[in-house]
Amino acid sequence: MDIKVSSLAERPDRLPEVLGMPDTWPEFVTNDLVGNTHYGRIPTELPDYALFAEDEDGQVVAHAYSVPFALDVEGRRTLPARGWDQVLAWAFADLRRGTRPDTVSAISVTIAPHAQGRGLSAVMLSAMRDTARARGFREVVAPVRPNAKHREPHTPITEYARRVRPDGLPEDPWLRVHARAGATIDSVAPASMTVAGSLEEWRRWTGLPFDTAGEIEVPGALVPVRCEPERGYAVYVEPNVWMRHRL
Repeated sequence: MDIKVSSLAERPDRLPEVLGMPDTWPEFVTNDLVGNTHYGRIPTELPDYALFAEDEDGQVVAHAYSVPFALDVEGRRTLPARGWDQVLAWAFADLRRGTRPDTVSAISVTIAPHAQGRGLSAVMLSAMRDTARARGFREVVAPVRPNAKHREPHTPITEYARRVRPDGLPEDPWLRVHARAGATIDSVAPASMTVAGSLEEWRRWTGLPFDTAGEIEVPGALVPVRCEPERGYAVYVEPNVWMRHRL
């Protein structure tokens, strides 16, 4: 596949195609309130950090979002336990206040369903790193969502993240892509994303009954969802793995 990567700052005319590109995210993941508040702002407010790939026919087949933020300031300095949610909140708070960023955080790499399995994730991760380097940053961090963890929802993320193959690379495929690009594991973000909803919302998102108290295994979820039928809600708290890319 012949790929061309651009930013929306360079090609704002492709915004509709980027936003309209199909993806395979589980529906419940797209109902994180922090994500709903901030994620959609990246293409328009931070277009230099909204990258997309076109194939030889000009079709958008992937996009990658990142955000600049200040990490080396009082009250931060360590990567947050609330991972993805927290870094989005920090980035847009910094943008509003005019705080100078010193770090870039990856937010997402999304591949169109028909283009998966062709190495585009690594291409987009490399482009994200190049973008940060070109703007003078010395580090990219990433709250990584291990893409095979959903097969083992009851395995502690701390155990899962440290598994390696005989060649020393992570067992998880997405962690491995980051490691091959030069990243190292920093820490676990135990509450990187939180999705809370009524039982009816969870039934709509997943097609499951959500009528039993306790832990519910949901396809695509990295850990079980906590269901509270008597209280009428269920909550998903997703762990991620912080990885650091020195540039």
